[in-house]
Amino acid sequence: MTRRNDPLSQPKRASGAAGCVAVFPPALDSRDVTDLRIAVDDHELAANWTGTNPAVRYAIASSLPIEGEATRWGEELYVRTDVDVTPEETQTEVPVGAVAYWPQGPVLCLFWGPTPASRDGEPRAASPVAVVARLDDVSALAGITGDATLRFEAT
Repeated sequence: MTRRNDPLSQPKRASGAAGCVAVFPPALDSRDVTDLRIAVDDHELAANWTGTNPAVRYAIASSLPIEGEATRWGEELYVRTDVDVTPEETQTEVPVGAVAYWPQGPVLCLFWGPTPASRDGEPRAASPVAVVARLDDVSALAGITGDATLRFEAT
């Protein structure tokens, strides 16, 4: 039972650019979202949520499953989503295996190697993204030669 005056039980509000406001559950952390599985064509990949961007993680988890025809950009795949949330933290250089939300799309992205924006072979987004999860193993992505069907789902 939630106590009405308990500050940890009240929804939190995060303000973003242009007056956007995201509301997410009280005391949100990685235990509040489901595990994540990603399918790229016939390949199933396990991913772990990161500890960053809790409002984005929650918005994505609440919208699962998300599926569509993904576009390839270097060693990145991205798919459009209806998720519309302002990220708390963004970056352009991301780790191999990063699962990220690009608010300008809005799209969900998988990074496993260099993109046309890379400088020294690192995965790099065209503009800042919010990393929300990390793939356990990216080796199955090496065989992707073009666009693919991408599906994000709860496990």
